[in-house]
Amino acid sequence: MEKEAKIYVAGHRGMVGSAILNRLKDEGYQNFALRTSTELDLRDTNAVASFFKAEKPDYVFLAAAKVGGIGANNTYRGEFIYDNLMIQNNVIHQSYVHGVKKLLFLGSTCIYPKNAPQPIKESYLLTDVLEYTNEPYAIAKIAGIKLCESYNLQYGTNFISAMPTNLYGPNDNFDLEKAHVLPALVRKIHLGKNLEQGDWESLRKDLALLPIAGVDGSASEGEIRNVLSDFGIKQNNSVTVEIWGSGKPMREFLWVEDMAKACSFLMNNHNAETNLHSNEEIRNTHINIGTGSDITISELATLIKQIVGYKGTFVFNAEKPDGTFRKLTDVSKINNMGWAAEVDLGQGLQKMYHWYISK
Repeated sequence: MEKEAKIYVAGHRGMVGSAILNRLKDEGYQNFALRTSTELDLRDTNAVASFFKAEKPDYVFLAAAKVGGIGANNTYRGEFIYDNLMIQNNVIHQSYVHGVKKLLFLGSTCIYPKNAPQPIKESYLLTDVLEYTNEPYAIAKIAGIKLCESYNLQYGTNFISAMPTNLYGPNDNFDLEKAHVLPALVRKIHLGKNLEQGDWESLRKDLALLPIAGVDGSASEGEIRNVLSDFGIKQNNSVTVEIWGSGKPMREFLWVEDMAKACSFLMNNHNAETNLHSNEEIRNTHINIGTGSDITISELATLIKQIVGYKGTFVFNAEKPDGTFRKLTDVSKINNMGWAAEVDLGQGLQKMYHWYISK
């Protein structure tokens, strides 16, 4: 990408988009076309068309999406498939219409089959059934990959797709009703520590910034105890923190700033496959982004416990869904290009917790 090129980062306020924007600024890019979700509803076809006509970006990072944890995915199934399909269809199509030089579409490793062989290669896409709890989101992301591939093959566009593993870091979503597993655990364990220490000042500060089920820092101690209990943070003789599932599933986690470096790397070093004169089938052109190593949810909780300084215990609720048992990515494709993750999970969790308590 040329330093003077105009770049549109869709979703620049979110964890993924903000990390990409910050990385690009660090690399010397200064010409950005940015809109918040209130300024531009990416589900609105006419509004997106007007934006591209007015701004004419050269490069697009499509990081905007409706995202959430296992509970949100399973509860808001219609919203997750509709919103994500509309967002990506509008941005990808208008990028074609207005001659964008290159687009990077960001998805998720939940696109892969529930029981895919481990580690998961890009070629395993569409080889078996998906995990049911996040099937609508996964189908939307698969459609985005295929939209990019199809436009490349028919129109000669340069639209590439990257599938990051589970991301964490600054600007993550710590809303316990919607958060992914790692930020949810960080916040629950932090609140558990405050409860066991009787640190009501910190509890009220936390709830003032991000209320839980409508309960904020001005609520009574009884109301705060009740809402914490509803979300699995309980105090009897000691404090316990509930964790959904058995704790046995394994997950891979990538520091979001490493992901941002990978996105810039791909935009500058990788192009779409657009051989229109070949009889060879072109598919699975997306690229995994991850660390290539994973950890059980139980081990993750213990690691967070050590970092936070929580002394209580965990209760695993096996009645709640585990999700896919394991989804470790094969990252040999991007590693062979010259990119590799730099921040290990222990370092990343330290950074994330420091960011959380500082905010």
